[in-house]
Amino acid sequence: MDYSKILYEILILTSISAVLSLLIVVAKAVLQNYGDCEIDINGKRKVVVKGGSSLLTSLADENIFIPSACGGRGTCGACKCIVTDGGGPVLPTEKPFFTAKELAENNRLACQVKVKNNIRIEIPEEIFNIRKFKAKVAKIEDYTYDIKGVSFDLLEPKAIDFKAGQYVQIRSPRYGKIRETVTRAYSISSKPSNKELQLIIRKVPDGICTTWVHDFLKLGQEVEITGPYGDFFIRDTQADIIFVAGGSGKAPIKSMLEDLQEKGSKRKMSYFFGAKTTKDLYLTEYIESFSKVFPDFTYYPILSHSVPEDNWQGRTGWLMPFFPDAIRDPKNTEAYLCGSPGMIAAITKSLTGLGIPEDKIYYDSF
Repeated sequence: MDYSKILYEILILTSISAVLSLLIVVAKAVLQNYGDCEIDINGKRKVVVKGGSSLLTSLADENIFIPSACGGRGTCGACKCIVTDGGGPVLPTEKPFFTAKELAENNRLACQVKVKNNIRIEIPEEIFNIRKFKAKVAKIEDYTYDIKGVSFDLLEPKAIDFKAGQYVQIRSPRYGKIRETVTRAYSISSKPSNKELQLIIRKVPDGICTTWVHDFLKLGQEVEITGPYGDFFIRDTQADIIFVAGGSGKAPIKSMLEDLQEKGSKRKMSYFFGAKTTKDLYLTEYIESFSKVFPDFTYYPILSHSVPEDNWQGRTGWLMPFFPDAIRDPKNTEAYLCGSPGMIAAITKSLTGLGIPEDKIYYDSF
């Protein structure tokens, strides 16, 4: 056997592979070098960015933060904007998030639009109020076996202007075996006048950001936060209010109640909180204390899977059968819901069936 010939052929093949790899790298650099691209925003502001990144990332690099609960993975549909020119064809990953009418009106997901040339977009003006904050962990509290309360001192800027019910986004760093940074959204649980920014965060199995918060986050650690985001806030009316939440959905409702207390609200309020067992209940005495603050406030914690060892004397089952007890005038009632999409859909169907107008049902889905 001629080993020298075999070795020579191996060297030739290796050289060819190396050359082809180099050509691919060069081709990518040439073909994907889009140069400087201009983003025209609302016809009022223009920024020049290096082409090749997503619209979401390109804007964030210019300190313009479009909401993105999934961190730009195209799974949450939060980063909606209008692209009037230069966005390229709509991708299959975008279509499930829009109606035919919305697609015809040039709605897109900013995380799925790649900036390859000059582009014109339209975004809500309030997005320009969203800022990046440097914060330090001031307190970590265990509320339940899988829910923590986390408080932050804002370092720079030192204050955030938000409406009760809105949320912020946290960027988790690389940690342990996780070699990527991710951004996730969490509702603010403190009232707007509070100096500390408080969040309620539930641990999601295999969740990159929530695992970091629950298992790795330390007191005094600095964290990057952006916000505020969202249109979930109390409308300025005198209508009766029904709050519905479960799990960490208590966060924005807590913020709303504290804000309404500070404003001296006299509105009738009913708060339904769904949990499986007593292990999933938290801040119960604190929420019940609002009955001494407001003239007409009732808290309804309801367990869906109560067990004998709970020794639970309260309400059990699903939330919906108890709604009629709280509704005195459905046409003059607003509902504020925070929970999973499935919960939101079921609660909305129940409330509209009881006569509450759908346009008076506001929600934050997570």
